[in-house]
Amino acid sequence: MRLPDRKETEVRRLLESAPPAAVPTDLAGRALVRGMRIAHRRRTVALLLWGFFAVAVAVAVWAAVAEPWMVRPAVTTPPLGW
Repeated sequence: MRLPDRKETEVRRLLESAPPAAVPTDLAGRALVRGMRIAHRRRTVALLLWGFFAVAVAVAVWAAVAEPWMVRPAVTTPPLGW
């Protein structure tokens, strides 16, 4: 025969002493609504971050192709010395 475990006896005493807590009837519905709200927020944030990433890549490609930091060549030619 094994000796009684201290944790087991404490748990048994706790379970036998207190009546079970009442669970609200709408708990599952509230949890579902909250979970949907959190999932929607996460999806929106992810889409925004992907959008910012796409814009950053587009700007980097444009800057690499257009080279906006370079001085444009003059359109008119200098006058010929007459």
